[in-house]
Amino acid sequence: MSVIIPAANEEGHIVSCLEAILAQEGVAPGSLEVVVAANGCSDATVPRARMLAGRLAERGWRLKVLDIPEGGKAGALNRGDAAALGAARAYLDADVRIGAGLLALTLAALDRPEPTYVTGRLHVARARSWASRRYGDLWIHLPFMRPGTAPGAGFFAVNAAGRARWGDFPAIIADDSYVRWLFSPAERIEVGAGYDWPLVEGFPALVRVRRRQDAGGRQLRRLYPDLEANEGKPPVRAMDHLRLFATRPVSYLVYGAVSVAVRLGGRDSDVWSRGGR
Repeated sequence: MSVIIPAANEEGHIVSCLEAILAQEGVAPGSLEVVVAANGCSDATVPRARMLAGRLAERGWRLKVLDIPEGGKAGALNRGDAAALGAARAYLDADVRIGAGLLALTLAALDRPEPTYVTGRLHVARARSWASRRYGDLWIHLPFMRPGTAPGAGFFAVNAAGRARWGDFPAIIADDSYVRWLFSPAERIEVGAGYDWPLVEGFPALVRVRRRQDAGGRQLRRLYPDLEANEGKPPVRAMDHLRLFATRPVSYLVYGAVSVAVRLGGRDSDVWSRGGR
């Protein structure tokens, strides 16, 4: 399997991301390749990633670090795919930390002939700011975050038959949702191991990124309307709102305030922009 990591000025994250891969259990020598697709970097992402090559080689795994002058996540994903040798492909954000058993379970779940999409249990990493902690506390209790829904944000993988579902990654905002929508709910698997997914810090950043996420959803529905049938996420109903407000009122109000601020601020253009989350 090849793990492709797009990285744009991720000097603060790339080492710990790769160290989490080094901590994987149950992955045989020769069965893993890591491709860091550093794109448009003006920091130390590339040399810091390359420092880990020897340690991965000790495990019998390969590390390739691409130094791509042009920025852009879609281009980085495509360059990483072109350099990768593994039949199965995993796509990992540089600021995500995977649990020690995730890759072994992912490899086992992908070992089937039919097209298959695999992800792990998403855990929201503890935020530093009060607003982000409250927002995350509400978000993880929404219906579409229940076990088995396989949201796939930050980490997902496909087998060779699954990767044949699409060609190049399109230059869109929601690349992870695009791939997820290419698979029906019956073709998606959420394994028991998890990964830590960070939120951006502070109320203004939450609004900015939520606006980008909403723009990504609109863009997907406009460009690929036939794929939305594969969404498979349960809606947030009136009873869910009542339950969430009753059990975590402060978090509910913070989440609602972000939603209101997004609406009052208008719509961003449907282009990819980095916001962390």
